[in-house]
Amino acid sequence: MDKTDLPPGGPDDLPLSLLEMGCSGRFELITHPLPKNRPLPPHSTLPHGLPPTCLDLKTEVEKRFLRDPAWLPVHDVDDAFHKFLKISTREREVDSLLHCSLSPLHSGLSVVRDPTTGMLLDFTEVLLEDTGLSAKNSLSLQRQPGPPSESLRGSNTNYPFLPAGMEELTLEQIQKKSELEEDIDFEKDLLTVPPGLKAGMDFSDKAKTTKSELNLLSLLSTFDDVIDALPEEKEAVSRKEEPAVKLPRTNSLEDLGIKDSASSASQPSANTVRPTEQKKRALQEDKGDNKKWAVPVDISSPCGDFYKRVPDPAFKYPFELDVFQKQAILRLEAHDSVFVAAHTSAGKTVVAEYAIALSQKHMTRTIYTSPIKALSNQKFRDFKTTFSDVGLLTGDVQLSPESSCLIMTTEILRSMLYNGSEVIRDLEWVIFDEVHYINDAERGVVWEEVLIMLPEHVSIILLSATVPNAVEFSEWIGRIKKRPIYVISTVKRPVPLEHYLYTGNSTKTQKELFLLLDASGNFLTKGYYAAVDAKKERTSKHAQSFGTKNVSQHNTTASQDRAVWQTLLNYLSQRQQTPVVAFTFSRTRCDENARSLTSLDLTSSIEKSEIHSFLQKSLTRLRGGDRQLPQILSMRDLLKRGIGVHHSGILPILKEIIEMLFSRGLVKVLFATETFAMGVNMPARTVVFDSIRKHDGTGFRNLLPGEYIQMAGRAGRRGLDATGTVIILCKAGVHEMGDLHAMMLGKPTVLQSQFRLTYTMILNLLRVEALRVTDMMKRSFSENHRDTQAHEKRISELRNTLSSLPPLDTEGQLSDILSYYHTITELRITTETLQRAVLESVNGLKALCVGRVVMVNSCQHHNALGVILQVSNDAVNRTFTALIICEKGNEEAAGDQSNKAFHPIYSTTLFIPEGPCSHTVQKLKLQDISAITTKTLKVIPERIIDNFNKRQQPRFRLDPPGQAISTATQELLRLAEANPNGITTLDPVNDLHLKAVDVVEAVMRHRVLQDCLKDFHCIHSPTFTEQFARVQERMSVQEELDKLLFLVSDQSLTLLPEYHQRIKVLEALQYVDSTGAVQLKGRVACQISSHELLLTELLFENTLSPLAPEESAALLSCLIFTQNTQIDPHVTSTLQEGINQVLSVAQRIGELQRDYGIAQTAEDFVAQFKFGLTEVVYCWARGMPFAEIAQLTDVQEGTIVRCIQRLDEVLKEVRHAARIVGDSVLGSKMERASLAIRRDIVFTASLYTH
Repeated sequence: MDKTDLPPGGPDDLPLSLLEMGCSGRFELITHPLPKNRPLPPHSTLPHGLPPTCLDLKTEVEKRFLRDPAWLPVHDVDDAFHKFLKISTREREVDSLLHCSLSPLHSGLSVVRDPTTGMLLDFTEVLLEDTGLSAKNSLSLQRQPGPPSESLRGSNTNYPFLPAGMEELTLEQIQKKSELEEDIDFEKDLLTVPPGLKAGMDFSDKAKTTKSELNLLSLLSTFDDVIDALPEEKEAVSRKEEPAVKLPRTNSLEDLGIKDSASSASQPSANTVRPTEQKKRALQEDKGDNKKWAVPVDISSPCGDFYKRVPDPAFKYPFELDVFQKQAILRLEAHDSVFVAAHTSAGKTVVAEYAIALSQKHMTRTIYTSPIKALSNQKFRDFKTTFSDVGLLTGDVQLSPESSCLIMTTEILRSMLYNGSEVIRDLEWVIFDEVHYINDAERGVVWEEVLIMLPEHVSIILLSATVPNAVEFSEWIGRIKKRPIYVISTVKRPVPLEHYLYTGNSTKTQKELFLLLDASGNFLTKGYYAAVDAKKERTSKHAQSFGTKNVSQHNTTASQDRAVWQTLLNYLSQRQQTPVVAFTFSRTRCDENARSLTSLDLTSSIEKSEIHSFLQKSLTRLRGGDRQLPQILSMRDLLKRGIGVHHSGILPILKEIIEMLFSRGLVKVLFATETFAMGVNMPARTVVFDSIRKHDGTGFRNLLPGEYIQMAGRAGRRGLDATGTVIILCKAGVHEMGDLHAMMLGKPTVLQSQFRLTYTMILNLLRVEALRVTDMMKRSFSENHRDTQAHEKRISELRNTLSSLPPLDTEGQLSDILSYYHTITELRITTETLQRAVLESVNGLKALCVGRVVMVNSCQHHNALGVILQVSNDAVNRTFTALIICEKGNEEAAGDQSNKAFHPIYSTTLFIPEGPCSHTVQKLKLQDISAITTKTLKVIPERIIDNFNKRQQPRFRLDPPGQAISTATQELLRLAEANPNGITTLDPVNDLHLKAVDVVEAVMRHRVLQDCLKDFHCIHSPTFTEQFARVQERMSVQEELDKLLFLVSDQSLTLLPEYHQRIKVLEALQYVDSTGAVQLKGRVACQISSHELLLTELLFENTLSPLAPEESAALLSCLIFTQNTQIDPHVTSTLQEGINQVLSVAQRIGELQRDYGIAQTAEDFVAQFKFGLTEVVYCWARGMPFAEIAQLTDVQEGTIVRCIQRLDEVLKEVRHAARIVGDSVLGSKMERASLAIRRDIVFTASLYTH
């Protein structure tokens, strides 16, 4: 059929054309207006004409580059370019600049169905709320999901989801609430009562009589707008009222409905209903004010009805569960949070597995976090075999991130929470393994941040070794999350342990093994002394005859060590006590011990071939050259004989090979450092301690009970061994019994907060208006002692007390009574500080000797003279026995009134009895002695005290006082009468020679205050004492109230001063502006997880620009490497410049921090950057093989590999940061550097993940 050419459409033609649908003969009418002057294309859904031939490249290039100017930049100033523009016409499309994204639909359709049959009846339009919410402006779970590319890690411009327990409302919600409460009624009273006022004025002619109706409700309702000004308090009030609302505060049901919707709008709704139900349940239980959030679960009685309560468990185990596991599962089924504290092999993993199974059943997700990457890899393998749907996220690996169970390190979960990752929406459980790691000084803060930031719908499972304060820790989590936490702790070990001392060192003494602590936990001193005797016998007669009595406790020679190990391991393998883990607290010692055992062979020929084939298979991942590394060759030789070494200096792939062989029982002896016990879950039959002292970074110390238990707990495999054996070697001598007892039976380490402020945390919270850093600090475990609820309750009580006190009379003479009270209070406090300074000084105590005359002021005596008879010896609460003159009848000490009732009128006039002078002997505290006079009396203390005590007995009550007492009393009376207006006292500065600044200041202040007191008029008022008592009562309440208000406020936070200092540093460096808004530099710093200030400054100062990719990688290695090296690296000149620049920037930041008061010195700040690996990384990035690199430095291979792996994460962060700044050159340079270091043995995939 020939193609007919149609004439071009004229202005009168309708824009119609036909479209041929396929070859079925169907046509469709198209009514789009055609573009100007273009011929009608043949409209068909099928291709027409001949099939296309190979395109002519020349015409394509012409068409693309010569005829079409659209790809050229508009603003180029080149001459040739302008000529070209004249030839070709470029069509301007202004519309393309006006592109804006579609606004979200504000309404949706809802179906109306017949309630009985379910038939569709109608559609109605429903207005949608919260359509404008997005990850950039809202914390709510109602917000729209972000782009899929950001769904996993989130983006650093996203808001996080609202953390549980933070009820502070956003601004919009507060505004919305007040609108709802103020409903304008157009029907009645609008002409007379303006909106917002309760009463109005009627201007109509009919003068109405005013209603004199007054009831409590109308009075209360006038306070509504006052309350409304304090939304947070209102929220708290409404929460308290929720469980039992007795009396509606409004006059109509509609208003009540409005109130209700307001409170429901203010509650951030979660995507799962359960937590809110739970909250209600918790609130109903919460009738008492002091609710306990941590609920200890009783696991002593068996859980009989378990299968009745969980008829269809999410996960079935092939063995009968322990009681604590059943109780935990019951709590999980109820969707509660649990804290499980149990020993290493007790089976805590069961709880984690059940939670994962439950979330798969519920179609939700679980996140399992662990402190160590190696542990994450292992858990990935374990869970992958149990549940297939498992993913892994660590710094450098990302495997199936869409899985329902994600295993990750805590740092990654923290960044996901800050960056508002979409994974959080579907999250049901977060499992924290090895929670006792929160004590880690460096990384403990990450755990706290994550726990605080988790949203309300996520339940928490904490698994920990046994800790003494599990309940206190859970109470804290429960309080910040506003939901109960069930604490399940068991101290029972499935495999009990026996602890021995070993003193053997040769074939003759190889059986010298002494039981020290038996399986039921009894400490046997008999075994200890037997070990001491065995060791003594062997100290040769030769050594005893000469003078070396003090055998060095801790040091032995290598040959002695070797003899001990050789003997012990032969003995253990004869008794079939392998596999053995030998804990040694130094990496070099591990290597030496393993290497020295040259003659030891613990494997059979079948095992040897198994080990050989496993090694071959595992090492196929390495390139040829890497298989010949010295460490691999020497370890291969050791492994064949059943000996392994495990510490941070070993290559990661070798570590994994050793772990796998060990768990198969092919490695019989493993020399390991402490990290093996921390992460890797690999029990053995026997654990041996090479020593019980370790170096903790500052000095040597004995192992803590927690560390000992953690390591010893590796002994005993469940289901294989009846008991586990723990052996402590006594190489040089037997350890002190006290040390051993404390280490084996001491309390494990308490969970302590390591919370500290980091710049990343501050910047991440500042970029979200609704979250405040002070909220984070308030909720940290370190502020756990703040019992705000109890304080709030007491504050309201005190406020009521204040309002009920009688008013003060401050008229006329009494007008200055308040300032008088403040002056005399200050005088009292100054006097007390002076007294304390005097009595804590040497000269002061010398002056307070027997026979010294002092002035006594207590609730019983006022300015009475006394003489000291005895001084007690205890330095803490020193008491002085003194003879004091008093009125007749006032000898008995009054009931111990509180010191509050101090004498209202300050005077130095001495007490002179009005009637006959009597005396009393009393024990005085420091604060009772108001002054030390210059006088001393000769007294006979023993006689006076004995005589006084004798006359206290009823039958001698009426005897006359003895000679010694009468003389002393007469002397005191004579002194008082001679100096009625005050006696000369010892001046703290001039007489006692106290020259401290605060003492001198206090003395001067004391004089000033004394002079002030003369000028007050109120003392002359007849009602002074009564009014003063009132002032005092009111002021004591007010002071307590002020103190509590301070404790509840942010001002009392321990870290608040440091927070302000850090904010000042950030302002000075322009990361935030003066209002606290995060600037570009701050946005960049949010991307970076450690050393964020230094790295951001380097970026903005272009330090990395002149460097080649491999040089920049080498320079950045200083942020990761932490060890000291003996060998100085050789580096290129540009790299050396870079190093100097890094040091100068670090110095600048360090000095700035110090200027703003942060405790760290500039030197310390600079010293944390170590450049020992720069040369190694530089050569590695340039392609040098690993074997040669290891020769360049004294750092062990494993450490190098770990450093380069972590360096890759830093390069990734810098790449993201460069993208934010818009520096694409730097971004691509980091990409190249990253590619250069990602090769060979350093980036071999983990054996666990395949």
